[in-house]
Amino acid sequence: MIGTILFLAFVAMLLAGVPIGVALGLAGTLAIFLADQAIAAVPTNVYAGIAKYPLIAIPMFVLVGSVFDRTGVALRLVRFATALVGAGRGALASVAVLVAMVIGGISGSGPATSAAVGQVVTRSMVKDGYPRSFIASVVGAAAATDILIPPSIAFIVYAVLVPGVSVPAIFMAGMFPGILAGLAIIVPIIVISMVKDFGGKSPDREALSVWQTFKEAFWGLMAPIVILGGMRTGAFTPTEAAVMAVAYGLFIGFVVYRTLTLRDVYEMLVEAGELSATILVVIALASVFAWSTSTLGIVQPIANWIVGLGLGEYGTIALLMIALIIIGMFLDGVSIFLILLPVLVPIAQAYHWDLTWFGVLLTMKIAIGQFTPPLAVNLMVSCRIAGVTMESTIPWVVWMILAMFVALALVVVFPEIALWLPRMVVGL
Repeated sequence: MIGTILFLAFVAMLLAGVPIGVALGLAGTLAIFLADQAIAAVPTNVYAGIAKYPLIAIPMFVLVGSVFDRTGVALRLVRFATALVGAGRGALASVAVLVAMVIGGISGSGPATSAAVGQVVTRSMVKDGYPRSFIASVVGAAAATDILIPPSIAFIVYAVLVPGVSVPAIFMAGMFPGILAGLAIIVPIIVISMVKDFGGKSPDREALSVWQTFKEAFWGLMAPIVILGGMRTGAFTPTEAAVMAVAYGLFIGFVVYRTLTLRDVYEMLVEAGELSATILVVIALASVFAWSTSTLGIVQPIANWIVGLGLGEYGTIALLMIALIIIGMFLDGVSIFLILLPVLVPIAQAYHWDLTWFGVLLTMKIAIGQFTPPLAVNLMVSCRIAGVTMESTIPWVVWMILAMFVALALVVVFPEIALWLPRMVVGL
């Protein structure tokens, strides 16, 4: 009974417009009060929810995304990728996906990448003959790969919440699925562009030198290598890697490109502080919700019920896939993990699934939800930048969703796509 009240109170507050973190905290506190449990444990759990060393990486990776956005790295990456790919139909749209994947190796935030890439490529793509609704679809879908390609804020939260999963292992596990997802999105982009004759029409397209644009983009291309290479060699932990990434970005901005000012640094710190505070407050209050579900014994019966449906491994994965994609339309990946992992992890353990692989699967499902209308967080950002309604993107984005489904299915059927690299690198 109290479990029902817990979830109904949470849903009611969400529908009433209460911020998700507040809704999680209040619903959990209400359930604890009604069950006559130790209400004094609430503030302790709020603190314990964020008193975890790996979470220090979150504000740092948020800051590094802002740093690389302001230094002009995204623009230089677009120019280099355009010089490599060429100027034909679908070329610039494919460039947008490739650049989003590289930016994902720096910031790890889908909406942030959607904003950064959208601001850089939208005007050029319009000149090149792409309709604005198609541009918004491409950017929104491309940005969804960013929670898969390390560093990923969602992966950090998953590793913190799930015992036995390390941040370096799940970072490595997301690499190939993230690349596979990006390549899968490019396929319908090229096909649609060829059929509809999108791209290759800019009258003032400059001839770009591969070598010259490579030299300009070199420092940006090195950023993921510095971040991941440092972790691989043991030079620094994922948390320390985030700090190194900030230092590297500031070095590029002040010394190499000379595009940053002290005023920019102040504004970036304010932006990163506000966004990081939002994320960490949600994590802190969600710990109250998670603790209440555990204390009241709500989690295990739900997990047992799902396993008891007799759907088998693939049937259960399909059920979770549909549910998470629907939920992903409304919530970001971090919030979904905080709410649902207490239920999902026991299901994975019942089927003896590798929890690192399972985390990658969950994140891929959430990524699809982030650009699936009607409430796709990435698509909201790209549509705002392109100046179109989300409804206008549906004829295009549906094909990218199907392509991402294919990539997800491949990771389900062939777990080694995710697990081979962490086994080789970190000895998973």
